[in-house]
Amino acid sequence: MVLNETELKVVTNRKPTESELADMKFAYTICKHVKSNAIVFARDRMTLGSGAGQMSRVDSVKIARMKAAEAGLNLEGSVAASDAFFPFSDNVEEIAKAGATAIVQPGGSVRDADSIEAANRLNISMVFTGIRHFKH
Repeated sequence: MVLNETELKVVTNRKPTESELADMKFAYTICKHVKSNAIVFARDRMTLGSGAGQMSRVDSVKIARMKAAEAGLNLEGSVAASDAFFPFSDNVEEIAKAGATAIVQPGGSVRDADSIEAANRLNISMVFTGIRHFKH
């Protein structure tokens, strides 16, 4: 499955750049093949870190950050992809701490507005796909 840009819904004040959009499509495709609660950081069509299989999506973000750091990779200017919606805004805050500038996720949480507000406050672009890849 390759994301079609016409199917993406920008939900934040800041729109993604062309480069961020390309990285979002790449990261979301990779995320599709990672175990549930997947988070993938990417930049320049390269996977920088991934975390998955955790009961908490925030823990998956932290693992992805740790894996990137262990490999000596900087997440500044990266994008983050999630296989399912964010139940809380803490995911956006952790992704921002990593240095990511854009997020792609399915959306669909009853708390989407909280995540959107956090992304706007942190000047992060966020795009909803409407497509989940959650594996359980």
